[in-house]
Amino acid sequence: EIAQCLVGSEMCIRDSYTVYDKKENLHDETKVARGALGHDPVTGAISFPIFQATTYRHIGIIENTNYNYSRIINPTREEFERTMAMLDHGYRAFAVSSGMAATSLVLTMLKPKEHILVSDDVYGGTVRACDEVLKYNEVEYTQVDFTDLEEVKKNTKPNTKMMFIETPTNPMMKVADIAEICKYAHSKGITVVVDNTFLTSYFQKPLDLGADIVVYSATKYIAGHNDVLAGVVVVKTKEQADYLNLQMAIYGACLSPMDSWLALRGLKTLAVRMDRHNENAKKIAEFLRNHPKVKKVYYVGFEDHPQYDITLKQSKGFGGMISFDLGDIKTVNKFLEKINLILFAESLGGVESLVTHPATRTHTEVSKEAREKLGITDTLLRLSVGIENVDDLIDDIKQALE
Repeated sequence: EIAQCLVGSEMCIRDSYTVYDKKENLHDETKVARGALGHDPVTGAISFPIFQATTYRHIGIIENTNYNYSRIINPTREEFERTMAMLDHGYRAFAVSSGMAATSLVLTMLKPKEHILVSDDVYGGTVRACDEVLKYNEVEYTQVDFTDLEEVKKNTKPNTKMMFIETPTNPMMKVADIAEICKYAHSKGITVVVDNTFLTSYFQKPLDLGADIVVYSATKYIAGHNDVLAGVVVVKTKEQADYLNLQMAIYGACLSPMDSWLALRGLKTLAVRMDRHNENAKKIAEFLRNHPKVKKVYYVGFEDHPQYDITLKQSKGFGGMISFDLGDIKTVNKFLEKINLILFAESLGGVESLVTHPATRTHTEVSKEAREKLGITDTLLRLSVGIENVDDLIDDIKQALE
């Protein structure tokens, strides 16, 4: 009876988007809290179960539950994937072992002699993937400022097959006009990939703006608690899904059942967390901007940010990321020694506030010359604003700058 129930559930779940039909008109706050299925269809468990099994019993040669081996498909991971696809309005999502696994999975779509444009101010790990993997696979890459469409056009080649956009960028907070870039790229038959880690689908939906693929380091805001490594790829078409499904089976970079469950549980509070990150960051950015020891603040929520209007057009929030330049290396060292509540650590997007030094942590793969050209100086710090009381965070920053 249970097997028959699974077969029936599976038919319902995997029949295109039937499972989402009843949730199309719901707000994202409700979608993240409830999930795609929202409960186990067999037992009725409200917390979707952790299916730790690696293999599954078959009913017969023809009749089956569609589950066979957890590298290929796992019910817990599948619920996380369904929920992510639903939130991003995608055809299908793939949950993988890290953000870099998500990026790497997408980069397998490029063939030798093809060319990709990558954001100039992009996470250092993405640069390393281009340098150490694409180059040796004979794939060309060019880093470009995606805030300048003319610069994008100038660097597009006849063999350009993909554009990889990070927006807002890490750590200089530059914002690309996703819709305009997609319009141009698609006129040339180019696939557009957007790294949406900083804003998540709660604040920004790249697929709705014309992008073809979205990638996330789900380690960050999606899981949200600094306790799980995860990545997600969301695609727009069946053709893309079929290709990536094969690559997943070959490379086996799938997210484990336990990590899938942790990410799914973290996702339930995404809306309330993102709202608090957003609220806290705005107040802290204003405080930093008015502090005499802070040389410059990079924050997409400032009205005089060069791409502020674009942010308002394509996003419904500014996120929780701030970068600021202290202008003096001694001040940087003292600040990092004295900061108490805010932790000096890599990563971002968790409930705890974290500060890091991009030049020696997240962007060591980028040459010093390239870093300085972008503004990633030795005196730049990147702050991931958590969900603590904002007055406590400001007091901590204030005492560290004294």
